[in-house]
Amino acid sequence: MSTTTPAGTAPTGVRPSAVTARHLRRATATRQQRAARAKLWAGIVCTALVVVPIALARLLPLPSADAQDLGSRRLPPLSDGHLFGTDQLGRDVLSRILHGGQVSLTVGILAVLVSGVIGIVAGAAAGYFGGWTDTVISRLLEAQLALPLLMMLLLVVALFGPSVTVITCVIAVAQWPEVARLTRSLVLVEREKAYVAAARVLGLRAWTILARHVIPNIVRPASLVVLLLLAQAVLLESALSFLGAGPERPFATWGRIISDGQDYITTSWWLVTLPGLVIALLVIGVNLLGDGLRDRTAPLRKQKGA
Repeated sequence: MSTTTPAGTAPTGVRPSAVTARHLRRATATRQQRAARAKLWAGIVCTALVVVPIALARLLPLPSADAQDLGSRRLPPLSDGHLFGTDQLGRDVLSRILHGGQVSLTVGILAVLVSGVIGIVAGAAAGYFGGWTDTVISRLLEAQLALPLLMMLLLVVALFGPSVTVITCVIAVAQWPEVARLTRSLVLVEREKAYVAAARVLGLRAWTILARHVIPNIVRPASLVVLLLLAQAVLLESALSFLGAGPERPFATWGRIISDGQDYITTSWWLVTLPGLVIALLVIGVNLLGDGLRDRTAPLRKQKGA
């Protein structure tokens, strides 16, 4: 004779499993945290391998980036006194990469800082105030995102000249829509929370609430997007320099180094390959660093929401 048990209960004589849904959630969170930690450390290592030598370029025992030696032209890597070899004019490739990286990183960092400030302010204003403010800023975002990015950069540089200041401002203006879109969505969520309503009841002005309470709560996720935009800014500056629209000489940017060596790629591969590997290492490191920081904070947000 068969026996039945009520729905949702274990059969008689069967021991219930010790693994609960809570344990499964913790195991998933642990794996996510380990993956995020691995990404974070890999990003730190890759970024440090590029940034630290660039920052110490003037202190390292390297030849001048512009010193020419026609008797030592196109020496291969690991030659005597030239770790990365020399170029078509006998200049040390490693020295040019490190000194050129100072220009490229300076342009990239300044560009993302300016674009971050513009994007956070514009996006916060659009999300908090709404109305015509949101309409105007949203239309500007849509109009700029519809334009071909590289063509717009080349046009502006052609009009105002290829100086470091112009290129920095151009890249900043090209990147602020990404920050503004994320900031707007974050502010739309924050403005409906209880602390904003309490601040309004206390009689605080809208700009005061936005600047002192809302923006500090959304700066952290917005800053992750700004960090990821650093890789894009370096790539844009390198692309402009490669096309001849980068900072004028004597600045030795990464894009110009690759452009100068492209005619010798079949006989002197290191003139193009090594600068390209440095750019790729920096881009991969920054992206891994940003992804790791984002993934590491995601479980904390889920726990708070739960």
